[in-house]
Amino acid sequence: MAVDAEAQFHVLAVDDSLLDRKLIERLLKTSSFQVTTVDSGSKALEVLGLKEDQTSTPALSPEHNEIEVNLVITDYCMPGMTGYDLLKKIKESSSLKDIPVVIMSSENVPSRINRCLEEGAEEFFLKPVQLSDMRRLRPHILKGKHKEQQLHQEENSNTNHIIISSSNNNNMSNKRKAMDEEVLSERTRLRFSSSSLNVI
Repeated sequence: MAVDAEAQFHVLAVDDSLLDRKLIERLLKTSSFQVTTVDSGSKALEVLGLKEDQTSTPALSPEHNEIEVNLVITDYCMPGMTGYDLLKKIKESSSLKDIPVVIMSSENVPSRINRCLEEGAEEFFLKPVQLSDMRRLRPHILKGKHKEQQLHQEENSNTNHIIISSSNNNNMSNKRKAMDEEVLSERTRLRFSSSSLNVI
């Protein structure tokens, strides 16, 4: 039995409007995405494991450390942290920056759209979001997955290099130790020989 490739993808939907959150959740589930919804940017950061005042390494909270988010779709206008602020936090984080972010807004303001795209948003959707918009998410998720796989390959390559390098260093250290012991035993033998000769 074949399962859609998208079924494995998890989207975090962020919107302060309950109605819009329910709509985006239904559209994403209809498109076979796994969905988590939250009503604010700060709660989105919690789900991602990033504290609001943190940008480098995420501090994983125990209840959210098993959630892997493949894409964030967020409303632009929200009280407190805007969608633009959330986008900036994600893109400034070394561990989250490869997660694709899509911004939604009911206002068609070109300067706002350009600012979000320049900051790293993959798309800017005008509300109400349509089912056809969900199809435009797939390439961004796949691109994000591809970047993640490349990063893991590089990390594994670096780890293997360190292990091999460490192994080589241990071999060199063992060879040097064996040579030092050989030289030391030779010196000891010479000392005993010369002292033996002197005594006789």
